[in-house]
Amino acid sequence: MPKAYFTYLPEVAGTVAEEIEQCVGKIGGIISDGYLPVKLNFFAGSADLSAFLKTREYIRNRLMEAFRDSCPAFCVTAQAPEKPAVLAMEVTCVTKNNNVGYRKHLDIPYTVVNSDEGTELWAAGVSSYQYHDDTRNAATQAFEQVNSILAAESMSMNNIVRQWNYIGNILKISEGRQNYQVFNEVRNEYYTRYRSVKGYPAATGVGMMHGGVILDFCALRPSDETTIFPVENPHQLNAYNYGQQVLKGASPDGQILRHPPQFERALLISNRSEAILHISGTASIIGQETVGTGDIEKQSLVTIGNMNLLSDAERLQKLNARIHPAESRYSLIRVYIRNREDFNIVRLICDERFPGVPALFVNADICRDDLLMEVEAEADVSII
Repeated sequence: MPKAYFTYLPEVAGTVAEEIEQCVGKIGGIISDGYLPVKLNFFAGSADLSAFLKTREYIRNRLMEAFRDSCPAFCVTAQAPEKPAVLAMEVTCVTKNNNVGYRKHLDIPYTVVNSDEGTELWAAGVSSYQYHDDTRNAATQAFEQVNSILAAESMSMNNIVRQWNYIGNILKISEGRQNYQVFNEVRNEYYTRYRSVKGYPAATGVGMMHGGVILDFCALRPSDETTIFPVENPHQLNAYNYGQQVLKGASPDGQILRHPPQFERALLISNRSEAILHISGTASIIGQETVGTGDIEKQSLVTIGNMNLLSDAERLQKLNARIHPAESRYSLIRVYIRNREDFNIVRLICDERFPGVPALFVNADICRDDLLMEVEAEADVSII
C-alpha cells in the first residue's frame, strides 16, 4: 500500500520537551490534512543510556496523552539528528479512506491497516530496554516480543516484509565477539525456528549510541492478488551469501562458521493497481567488498548507484510484467552518516539526486568499520 511520508526537524532548537511539542503539533496538522499516522520514528542524541531512557519515556508519555487509545507504533532511537536540533521525527501515513486500527500488546502500541493488498501490521520500538551490555540477551528478548505481537494478530515471522534492526555499539567487540555478528546469530536462530518461507525481509541494520537492541517491523498478510518478489542487485552479492572473510568477531561456541546478515537487497510488493519497493539499508559495497574507503563522496555516489539499480523499472519488469517502464518514484530516504563532519556533503549529494523526496539524516555507526554512510528508501512503482 502506498504511504505518505513526512520528515521534520524542529523549526526552533530547544530542549527535548520543547522540540517534541513542535513535533506533536506537526502530527496534528498531518491528520487535519487527511492522513492517519501508521508509525512514528524519533531520533534523539543523548549523553548516556539513562538520558536516552528518560527521553524515550517523556516522548511515550506525551504521545499517550495526545493519542490515548489511538497511539500509532512509535520508536525512539539514540541517533542524533542534524544540528542544532536534538530531535527529529519521521511519520509514516496512509490516507483516511483506509481501515486503520490502533492496538497494544505487551504495552507496545502497534498499527494494523487493512487494504486490497491485505493486512499490514506495523510495530516499532520493540525492545526490553534492558541488557544494554549484552547484545545476545537484548536481541533474544526483542525477537521474543516480535513473535508475541505477530501471534496476537495471527501472524508469524513468515509475514515480516520489512525490518529495522538498531544495535547498540554495533561494531564493539567484547570477548572476541562483535555486537553485530552476535545479533546476526540471534536473527538466524529465530528465522530458522519461526520462518519457513523462502527468502528474507528487506531490512536495515545500523548502530545506535547506547547498548541494547530495538526492532521495528512491517508484517503483511497478503491478499490472493498480492505478489512479493525479492530484488537483487547485479553488482552486489546477496548479503546472506557473504563469505566468512567479511564477517567480524569470533564464531559462537560450538559453531565453525558465522552466519551472515539475512535480508534481501529490496522487496517488491505488487497487486492489481499498485506496487511498492522496500529498499534495504544500502551502502558502498560492490560484490561483498567496501568501495571508497575513507572517501565519503565516492561512497555516497556508489550507494546511490546501488539504490538506482534496485529501483530500475526495466529490471523490475522482469519480476512483474505489469510494471510500467517509467522510473520508480522515491517516496522516502533515510540516511545514516557515521561522522558529523560529513553531514553537509552527503546532504548536498542527496538533495541533488533526490529532489523533493522526504529525507532524514542521522548520526549512526554503519555495520562495517570502513563504511561511512548508508541509505534506505521506499519507492512507488507504477503498474500498467
